[in-house]
Amino acid sequence: MTPSKLRIATRESKLAMWQTEHVAARLRERHPGLEIEIAGMTTKGDRILDRPLAQVGGKGLFIKELEVALADDLADIAVHSMKDVPMELPAGFAMLPFGPREDPRDAFVSIRYATLASLPEGAVVGTSSLRRECQLRRAYPSLAIKPLRGNVNTRLAKLEAGDYDAIILAAAGLKRLGFGERIREHLPLALALPAIGQGVLAIEFMAARTDLAEILAPFVDPAALAASEAERALGLVVEGSCEVPLGGHATVTGSALVLEGFLGLPDGTKLVRERTEGGSADAAKLGRELGERILARGGREVLSLLARLPK
Repeated sequence: MTPSKLRIATRESKLAMWQTEHVAARLRERHPGLEIEIAGMTTKGDRILDRPLAQVGGKGLFIKELEVALADDLADIAVHSMKDVPMELPAGFAMLPFGPREDPRDAFVSIRYATLASLPEGAVVGTSSLRRECQLRRAYPSLAIKPLRGNVNTRLAKLEAGDYDAIILAAAGLKRLGFGERIREHLPLALALPAIGQGVLAIEFMAARTDLAEILAPFVDPAALAASEAERALGLVVEGSCEVPLGGHATVTGSALVLEGFLGLPDGTKLVRERTEGGSADAAKLGRELGERILARGGREVLSLLARLPK
């Protein structure tokens, strides 16, 4: 049975609000009589901007307050960027992808330089992602990687102020906010595997709410679902969080799925990258198997080394 009213919890950043308004508009199109109420919240991840996420608790900082709202029946669903959602949901919660996946690649943004390869030695590149830092340092060890926090608009403003020669952002967020023209180069997957779930919108809700699962089902894109299952299964095996330089990307073509993943050290001196393929119906199984292979082929050593690094 379709509910008459839907309360949506979301972060208050421009990107989060765009994503939530997009979800609300799609739901209204299908259910014209549905009353939708949007509740914006400021999460701990939005408030702490002076340190990298890895130092203050990881990606879960962006969604904890939203999950509390769901558990306390202050909201029915929460809208997330799937890349911000920890690999393991709390007991009693469920999550589904919403709509097709947007461009999952990382984007190179610069005022003075057209490509990553054209940056001079010592150029300052902004990112607070250990995943991006690892891959950038491995491919371009002469660059200076500096922390960069804040929402998309804040990061672009810091670039324009001259604090950085270039910054790396998710292409999906830039495109959704209408900043697609700011992208100078899409980083190829061979150079930069994206974050697990990057480009996928996710809806989280209480698992007992079967009415919500029913109303969301028509918006689940099969390719986005299979890719998400494969990537998140990989991440769960390899202990993926903001504190681990980990990337994963699944390409789904018909019933075929190709999955790549990597685990490395922030300084890029060690990186284990593996690939597998199979049927999309076996997405989660492929993800788990690739995760085990990464661990067996050097990943456990990487995790051991990561555990010894100063926090």
